[in-house]
Amino acid sequence: MNRLKLTLVLLGLATLAACSSYATRAAAPVTVSGELLTASNGMTLYTFDRDPVGSGKSVCNAGCVANWPPLLATSSDAASGDYSVIIRDDGSRQWAFKGKPLYYWAKDQKPGDKTGDGINQVWHVARP
Repeated sequence: MNRLKLTLVLLGLATLAACSSYATRAAAPVTVSGELLTASNGMTLYTFDRDPVGSGKSVCNAGCVANWPPLLATSSDAASGDYSVIIRDDGSRQWAFKGKPLYYWAKDQKPGDKTGDGINQVWHVARP
C-alpha cells in the first residue's frame, strides 16, 4: 500500500512540474512600451502593410528579411490572445499581433529607436 501511495505522489508531482513549465512559458516575447510594441530585447517591432491581415502569411521573404528580420517563434511557443504564430515560406515560425506578422528593422541600433516607421509608406511601428 505504501508503494502505491508513493507512486501516486510521484506521479502527481511530475504532472505538476509539467503543468508549471507550460504555464510559465510566455505567450509572446513582446512588451507594450508606451504606444508601441517592443521585443523582449527592447527593440521596436514593425508591421508591413502588404502582409494580408489574418492570412497566416508573410510576404517579406528572401531579400526583404535582410532589412526586416522577422520576430521568430520557437517550436514550443504557443499563441495566446492577440498573438498568433504563422509559418513562413522557409518553414520558420513568426509571431504576429492581431493577424499582422511582426518584424525588426535592421537599421535600429538600440532599444527605443524607431527609424523604420513610415519606410516606403508601408512599414509602421507595431501598436497595441
